[in-house]
Amino acid sequence: MRLATLEIERQPVVAVISDDGQGYVPVAELVPGFHGDMTDLIAALPQHRTALQGASQWRKVDGARWLPPIRPRRNIFCVGKNYHEHAKEFSQSGFDSSAAKGEVAPEAPVVFTKAPTCAIGHGATVERHAGVTAQLDYEAELGVIIGKAGRGIQPADAWSYVAGYTVINDVTARDLQHKHRQWFLGKSMDTFCPMGPWIVTADGIDGANLDVRCWVNGELRQDANTRDLIFDIPTLIATLSAGITLQPGDVIATGTPAGVGIGFKPPRFLQSGDEVRIEIQHVGRLVNRVG
Repeated sequence: MRLATLEIERQPVVAVISDDGQGYVPVAELVPGFHGDMTDLIAALPQHRTALQGASQWRKVDGARWLPPIRPRRNIFCVGKNYHEHAKEFSQSGFDSSAAKGEVAPEAPVVFTKAPTCAIGHGATVERHAGVTAQLDYEAELGVIIGKAGRGIQPADAWSYVAGYTVINDVTARDLQHKHRQWFLGKSMDTFCPMGPWIVTADGIDGANLDVRCWVNGELRQDANTRDLIFDIPTLIATLSAGITLQPGDVIATGTPAGVGIGFKPPRFLQSGDEVRIEIQHVGRLVNRVG
């Protein structure tokens, strides 16, 4: 099942999306009395699942604007250097100021966050921020949406806390990431977290075996599978929840494969007009241009 937030007549509408991505039905028409946002829906998903699956009278998506499927209520949890080949290319790029001397793959998950205000939807424009950064980069990632609250979650129980998945582009200003050592500024500028177009519910999808691909201007740059993660999704959930209570609607960006701009010699950074297309098997296709 696909769930999205659309802008219709200048109002956000939480909706069920048809399998072909061309139709929608507002959740409020399927669940009488529902007036919340996507986080509210995710928290109540088990009790509304049957009603949502009954969507049939599809309206055309044409003319609606894709908003981020979920507006995170707190920072987006992100994981750095979580594919072996990307960890290698990052360590050799000269941009990694966080690693221990001689380190390639980290010994524990490298966790940072992105401000929730940087989230934008499918088709929205990524700002170039030319006066602030000269080294704009892309990162294709699987996003995990937490479905219920929990702390001290054990890896064996972690999958039951996953409500669904989305596609994320962890846009990064590499020069700021290097300059400030901590990654928050280089990761959190306005428009630096395209996501969507929708959330696909976790039922029937194996998050541990999904192809992740990214094209820039039609050129395939990244091509991997989530089975190549250094720290898998249950490990990430267990690590984050060890001392932090995860909440419904929390978003975890699980890391990017090799093939980002800094992995080339010389680096191939994004420029105005470039198009980034990310596709994750069984989840969706996210397309954004740089303004």
